[in-house]
Formats: sequence, C-alpha cells, structure tokens
Amino acid sequence: MAADASAPRLASRLRTPSVVTTLGSLFVVMLFGWLAVNLWQTPADFFEVFLIGITTGCVYALVALGYTLVYGILELINFAHGDVFMLGGMFTITFATILFGLHHGQGAVTIPIVFLTLVLVMATCGAINASIEFIAYRPLRGKPRLAPLITAIGMSFVIQDIALIWKGPNYITAPDVFPRSKVFSIGGVDYGWNKMIVVLVTVPVLLVLLYLVQKTRQGKAMRATAQDMDASAMMGINVNRTISFTFVIAGSLAGAAGVLYSLYVTTVRYDQGFQLGLIAFTAAVLGGIGNLPGAVLGAILIGLIQAFNEGLNWHAPGSDWTQSLVFSILILILVFRPEGLLGERTPEGG
Repeated sequence: MAADASAPRLASRLRTPSVVTTLGSLFVVMLFGWLAVNLWQTPADFFEVFLIGITTGCVYALVALGYTLVYGILELINFAHGDVFMLGGMFTITFATILFGLHHGQGAVTIPIVFLTLVLVMATCGAINASIEFIAYRPLRGKPRLAPLITAIGMSFVIQDIALIWKGPNYITAPDVFPRSKVFSIGGVDYGWNKMIVVLVTVPVLLVLLYLVQKTRQGKAMRATAQDMDASAMMGINVNRTISFTFVIAGSLAGAAGVLYSLYVTTVRYDQGFQLGLIAFTAAVLGGIGNLPGAVLGAILIGLIQAFNEGLNWHAPGSDWTQSLVFSILILILVFRPEGLLGERTPEGG
C-alpha cells in the first residue's frame, strides 16, 4: 500500500515545473554545446546539414498538418494518413511519367507538368482520404475510441498491400526534374531550387490553411464541430460534410507532400508511408496537435534533429539511432508536456 501511494507522489514531483525546467534546460545546453562544436569543426558540413533538415522538415510539415487537422476535429490518430502520402508519391510518378511523359532535361516545360501533376495528385489523395473516412471511420463514430484506432491501423495495412500489389516490393524511381541551380549561399554552402521549391510550397499551404480555418465559414464549421458535434448539428452545421471536408483537405496535404517527396528524393516504396507518417505524427505532437503552426514548427525541429543526427561528424549517434531519438522525443513530450510546444493545456473531461 505504501508503495502504491508513493508512486503518484513521485510522478507528481517529476512533473513539477522546477524539475522539468531544470532537466530541460540542461538538455538544451548540452544540445547547443554539441551543435556549436560541430559548427566550429566543420562549418560547411553543418550548414549543409542544416539546410537539408529544413527541407526535410517542410515535407514532414505537410503530412503533420493533415494529422493535426483530423485529430483536432475527431480526436482520431489517422494511422492511414502516412500511407495516403505514400500513394501520393506513387500517383506522382505514374501521372508524371506515364500520363505526361515527364523526364529529366525537359527544361521550362517541366513547370506546368509538375503543377498539373500536383493538382491531380492532391485531388486524388483527397478523394481517397474522404472515402476512407466514409467507409471505415464514420460507422464507428460514437463508439469507444479503441475501435476507430484499430480500424485506422487496419486501413494502413490495407493501403500498403494495395501499393505492394500495384507497384511491387521494390523502390520505384521518379525523374530528377527539380533544378539544382543556386538560390543563395550560407556558410559557403549553396541552397538549390530543388530544396527551395519544397519550402515555397509549404509556407503558402500553411498560410492558406490558417485563413481557411480562422476566417472562412467552412473553417468556423470545422472549429465548431471540433468543440461539440451535437451542438453544431443543432445549430444547422452539416457535421458529416464538415468532417468529410476535413479529410479531403488532409488527404490533399498528404498528396502535396507525396509530390514533393517523390520528386525531391526521387524514390518511393510501398512501406515508406507508415514510418514517415509516424515521424510526422511525432512532429504534430511535439508542436501541439491541433495547432497548425505548431505542426509546422514540430516538423521542422524533427527534420533538423534527423539531419543533425545523420549528417554531423562529431559524436553523432548516426542514422541507426534516428527512429529511437524521434520516438524518445514523443515519449518525453507525452509525459512532461502533452499539449506540445505551442498547444494549450486543457482539462480532461470525465
């Protein structure tokens, strides 16, 4: 009995602001010290890795925004979201190469082809995501939370198997069409258009999403539905249509991320979506799930952590430890600050 009674008190002491702040401050000081040493020893490598991390984080951000939209309105972790992103990459390669004949060295004609591919893939992934909600999640609305969670995991494996049958177990390759000419230099390292394009897509998407959610009639309906579905329905809001619209937007974001990822990395495989989706979900939790700017901030931080771990030379754990580091961050955030960096602490309902 004494041990049982002391456990909550111990957990409470570990969560007190003084202990958490001290441990967090110590970790941040050690981290910045490690980064400073790497910057001093190999500045060119440091800046190159930094820019790669920003670019990777922007891809994660597009996926994380979809997670945070769906969770904000349904409190559902849509594990199939990462696999919709993977399908977006496969659709990109299929549409661009087979439908439009895209190949390396086409010059300026690449721009309208990539834009048209982006529109088609976003529309396709949005429709797929809305169909998943209609078929798999809507019948379980109001059921215990474990039911839709298990269904989401099942849908993830279903999509993976479809991709496996469609494209096979090997990587499929996209044409390397993004221009690599220099945009600017930092620390003697060039930042090319192939990376800048990813950033130029992510920033406007975030701004448009913020406007949509905060200023438009549909955005107000989304926020009202997230707060209270029954009250929203009584006020005349079509809850089913609002939730379907949210899934369309989330799927479109996954499709946009699939386009950028496949044309930037140039390879896609059937099982990439689950792993990258979990990383993007971690980014959404880190930034504050349900908070759009928080999802982008968390994604960029995760992208930098991954890049620094895999690219820096001085005492970096290496690529084998990337997933361990990312999910350790997820555990620490859930234990010590479950609302995330930019989220607000809210009382839990009974």
